[in-house]
Amino acid sequence: MKKLSLTLLLIVTSLALFANEQFPDGTPIGKWFKDTQKVHSTTLGDRFVVTDYGVVNDSTLVQTESLQRVIDLAAEKGGVVVVPEGVYLSGALFFKPNTHLHIEEGGVLKGSDDISDFPIVETRIEGRSVKYFAALVNADKVDGFTISGKGTINGNGMRYWRAFWLRRKWNPQCTNMDEQRPRLMYISNCCDVQIEDVTLRNSPFWNCHLYRCERVKILDVTILAPFEPVKAPSSDAIDIDVCCDVLVKGCYMSVNDDAIALKGGKGPYADVAPENGSNERILIEDCNFGLCHSCLTCGSESIHNRNVLMRRIKIDKADRLLWLKMRPDTPQNYEYITVEDIEGSVTSFLYIHPWTQFFDLQGRKDIPMSYGRNITMKDCDIDCKVFFNVKSADDQYRLIDFRFEKLDIRAERDKCDRTQIDGFVWEDVEVVKVDKRR
Repeated sequence: MKKLSLTLLLIVTSLALFANEQFPDGTPIGKWFKDTQKVHSTTLGDRFVVTDYGVVNDSTLVQTESLQRVIDLAAEKGGVVVVPEGVYLSGALFFKPNTHLHIEEGGVLKGSDDISDFPIVETRIEGRSVKYFAALVNADKVDGFTISGKGTINGNGMRYWRAFWLRRKWNPQCTNMDEQRPRLMYISNCCDVQIEDVTLRNSPFWNCHLYRCERVKILDVTILAPFEPVKAPSSDAIDIDVCCDVLVKGCYMSVNDDAIALKGGKGPYADVAPENGSNERILIEDCNFGLCHSCLTCGSESIHNRNVLMRRIKIDKADRLLWLKMRPDTPQNYEYITVEDIEGSVTSFLYIHPWTQFFDLQGRKDIPMSYGRNITMKDCDIDCKVFFNVKSADDQYRLIDFRFEKLDIRAERDKCDRTQIDGFVWEDVEVVKVDKRR
């Protein structure tokens, strides 16, 4: 009886603690974020194993049309497209309502390295709605879409990466719009999406791009793109673009760009364009970050991020922990962001600078004012090169109401100019200067 009472007490205590959890502005973290039950693909409808429909295990044969026919058949009947053990080469695939993707352990959906296998479509790139090449995996208006399994989606990016860097040598101003290449995954206008267990690797461009989605869970996913021998340019792990209620949990990310980037639009009047918008209620927890430009980045194509919580994170040699990219040509508002319970090593603990790459006011005479406010960093045990890497720009942005609490920091550059923040709470912070980064 005592054992049962203790168990009930622990359950009640756990539920009470969760019930009191809040996003940074005090909004309760709802029960939806607590439910991390995995998908059982066998319960989602009939299984359409691609090899039962003429698709063959051949890493050299592009089978886009055959794979798309399986997806179309699954859409008619409702069910799961299953990629079994083996390697299956494809161009752009378009999932439809009532379909799901399951990649079995040992199964690889591999992207073609011929750009002509990816049609040009209306899509979303770098904060704008434009015509661009489709991704390898596309799902638009597919509510309830799931991607599951222990297999791999491999973007086969080497040829694209080499082409990008070759063009960059010829034209140092080369952008992703100049040397175009497919993303690994683009999920847009969807509700109740779950991506779990799969490995995403070697994307030619961004890995997982979410646009105008609601209630998305990314669970125990591994996302990899190399720094060497050839860097994978702009290989963001997860791009969250005008979305609300997103949970990223238990993932490992190591990419040659930002791990998690919050996007939403860019340009001098981006805040009034109907295709743009906010990211709200983003929870990132229990993740590990390897090499990347930043663990959590606001921008550079972003206008409003609110209620972002990143917690219980381990980091190994990322460039930045939190990066606020402040565009002088875009009105931005980054507010109510909390980073807590973090341990590991980074180059910069906090990084805030003007972001002037490809700056264009498009004829606007004034610089729109931007804000970073209600930013909290607490319960962190970090080795870094630079603790407070912040540059003020009063004509462009204002930094208001920051809170540093319970920080244990070792830094080569330990200084913090608190005068750059209007309203800076500093409690139980220890920053120890070290001669050499640990």
